[in-house]
Amino acid sequence: MQGREDLERRIRDLEAEVARLRAGGGYRTVRHRSAAEFGGLPLLAIATGPDPAKGERRGHARGIVAIGDVATGVLAIGGVARGLVALGGVAVGVVTFGGTSLGALVAVGGLAIGTVAVGGGAVGWTALGGGAVGTYACGGGAFGEHVVSATRRDPEAIRHFEENGLGAVCGPGPVRARRAS
Repeated sequence: MQGREDLERRIRDLEAEVARLRAGGGYRTVRHRSAAEFGGLPLLAIATGPDPAKGERRGHARGIVAIGDVATGVLAIGGVARGLVALGGVAVGVVTFGGTSLGALVAVGGLAIGTVAVGGGAVGWTALGGGAVGTYACGGGAFGEHVVSATRRDPEAIRHFEENGLGAVCGPGPVRARRAS
């Protein structure tokens, strides 16, 4: 039979374990930071899950390559990603890929906003998407100054898309063969 002190110690250990699991919500936590650095940033940083010791509900990775719930880096991959190249649920940067994508140069995503935007909904100087809004817009529902859509085929827009390698997507369309009389 166990002694009273042994039982009290086991109860304290179990209570501490329950508190730790509650604080972390039972999610697995990963933290990694490479020893190699460049400009004070680690070459690789990974941070996922909560860190109750630091009071973090989500992992925030900061590094040249950052992977995490929230990621900030040259290459950022995460739920919320911020970087020169960002991939994530919400991606913000220069070149971005994400559910919601905001890119200074290129944005690709469900909702894409950027100089060149490609997505279900696209807004940009050049926009391609189901719904596209831009100076040059191509899509099922396209709005802008120069448009290629189901109802409008602006020659200036066709020229722009062909010059930029998008003629197969937003070109003049199929040539219909003439029926012989």
